[in-house]
Amino acid sequence: MEMILLIAAAFGAGILNTVAGGGTFLTFPALVFTGMPPVMANATSTVAVFPGYLGGAVGFRHELQAFDRKRLLRLVVITLAGGLVGSGLLLVSSNEAFSLVVPFLLLGATLAFLFGDRVRKWAAAKAREVSSEGAMGLFAVALYGGYFNGGLGIVLLALFSLWGMTDLDRMNALKSGLSFLLSAISVAVFAAAGLVAWPQAVVMMIAATAGGYAGAPLARALPKSVVRGVIATVGFGMSAIFFWRLITPA
Repeated sequence: MEMILLIAAAFGAGILNTVAGGGTFLTFPALVFTGMPPVMANATSTVAVFPGYLGGAVGFRHELQAFDRKRLLRLVVITLAGGLVGSGLLLVSSNEAFSLVVPFLLLGATLAFLFGDRVRKWAAAKAREVSSEGAMGLFAVALYGGYFNGGLGIVLLALFSLWGMTDLDRMNALKSGLSFLLSAISVAVFAAAGLVAWPQAVVMMIAATAGGYAGAPLARALPKSVVRGVIATVGFGMSAIFFWRLITPA
């Protein structure tokens, strides 16, 4: 039954990530509910949804090739450094400490997703004040992504808007490429540290990939408002459950 739950969660996560994002809201809680310690569940969840980032990066390869190579290399180095530090922070976090911050991370990621368009518009309006590509901003976002990657895409797009970027295709291309590299370094760190539950991770990777493929026609057919409503409901629901677990420990 546990494996069926994980397969269903990963398949649903693949669909959500293809349609709009938010797959972490399914994979991470499902792993925790099967009894996996929160830190290992977070690491395994990151591995489970990892293949989807590669697909996105490959799909936007032409837009990525259009970026200046020196500029792109600089952003890659900053992203990898931030992801490495964030992943390292997870390694030294106890399950108790991580459980304490998880409800807030889930809630923050849900709000970022729900109000992502407004955040990007606000960031675009502030672009005149922040015209340069700040290394510290990208490093902080990458650190968050290495520690807990929920809502990472929304935060990256808002950051790019602050930099003055306006072409959504180029922004999505850069988001996909950096997210893939960030997840790659996180997966490598978690694997080396023995934090990944590989039997569950492999099965979930296959299910997430299948769900991503199945999500393509849904992305075309479903109204955006319906998709956002479903993801917001899942996100707020999972946040409430983890807040309840926090205040009523077993």
